[in-house]
Amino acid sequence: MEFPDAATVDTVLPDVTLPTFHEVHYDPPAPTLDDVTEATRTAVDALSLSDLPSGATVAVGLGSRGITDVVPVARAVVDEVRDRGFDPVVVPAMGSHGGATAEGQRRTLASLGLTEEAIGCPVDARMDAERIGESVLGSPVYFSRAALDADGVVVVNRVKAHTNFDGPFESGLCKMATVGLGKQVGASAIHERATVDGFVTTIEAALDVVRAETPFLGGIAIVENFLDETAAVEGVSATDLPDGEFGLLERAYDHMPTLPYDDLDVLVVDRIGKDVSGTGMDTNVIGRYDLHGVADPETPDIERIVVRGLTETTHGNGHGIGLADLTTRAVADELDLEQMYANALTSGSHSKSHLPVVLPTDRHALVAAVSAIGPYDPDTVRIAWVRDTGHLSTFHVSPALARETVEHVTVGEARRLVFGDADVRFEPIE
Repeated sequence: MEFPDAATVDTVLPDVTLPTFHEVHYDPPAPTLDDVTEATRTAVDALSLSDLPSGATVAVGLGSRGITDVVPVARAVVDEVRDRGFDPVVVPAMGSHGGATAEGQRRTLASLGLTEEAIGCPVDARMDAERIGESVLGSPVYFSRAALDADGVVVVNRVKAHTNFDGPFESGLCKMATVGLGKQVGASAIHERATVDGFVTTIEAALDVVRAETPFLGGIAIVENFLDETAAVEGVSATDLPDGEFGLLERAYDHMPTLPYDDLDVLVVDRIGKDVSGTGMDTNVIGRYDLHGVADPETPDIERIVVRGLTETTHGNGHGIGLADLTTRAVADELDLEQMYANALTSGSHSKSHLPVVLPTDRHALVAAVSAIGPYDPDTVRIAWVRDTGHLSTFHVSPALARETVEHVTVGEARRLVFGDADVRFEPIE
């Protein structure tokens, strides 16, 4: 696809003075767990492994999210399973992610540090899924063949707000056990039914089938704080789900990374990716769900969003780029449409893989953003510039935001914005 070059774009964009920026530090309360490994080993007690025969195979489901302590947690689960006399094997539990291929899912795990060497056991990345029954809603339920071959199945996942729906449970153990371990065909079936009955009802109905027809034992839940540090690790048995997730989700909401500003003219996001969020950037942070039949949250209200790049570990999967208004040619060149379309077609969230307006450079994208918000003044425009939606403890803001008094926010000196050939810098003003 050919996009307009800089000379063409310059003829239609106004010549504006961009604002200076201040680095801000946002430091709300963030409780942390002292010993993640020990807490994980203790959490395994909740999974009733003792009911399995000695030497039984236990499948450990791991996903595609960038969880800070996922490697030590996964390793601790594997070690504890082995120390209790069982044979662990890791099974990717990520639906269609990784391009819905075994190689892609293995690569996705490896990009998060979850290699066979790091976690100490084999990875069975087969994409085969077996239909194990039909939910009370009339929807087929599928489960990973690799997991079904085991004598017991546990999942390891972070409990957090979901990017497409809200309810008493959202992203966590229930979703991984049904959507993630359903592989591509199972994820597609659940997303299809959810358009009629909603995600909570659909997942809960599928979970009943998973409990009845598979050796699912439960999971290890991780709750992170605002700084993406581990705040809690707890085991929840299959019989205690979904209720066992309710309190964990409430704690996750209490510590969820969010911006300290409700109204922005422009949000600039340096990078998006599947390791940051299933939608590339967290919809709860940007205030956009863009989902049929679901209203966007009231806050934050952001007029224009600019995306500047992809994370390395997303491997070109820019699903979620459609939530942005503007991006650059460099980002468009990185997009792997095979992965994005597999994600969009499985989830039914087609618009999230739409292409926003593609401009030649970062400067063109920012100028286009500030030119589309109404009368522009560099002293009053409200711009926040973040690394990604999972890292919000340090970022940059325009002078209008820097002047506001916001709890837990410390504002630094003004810096000038410098556009290089391949980067953007915030330099001290001399």
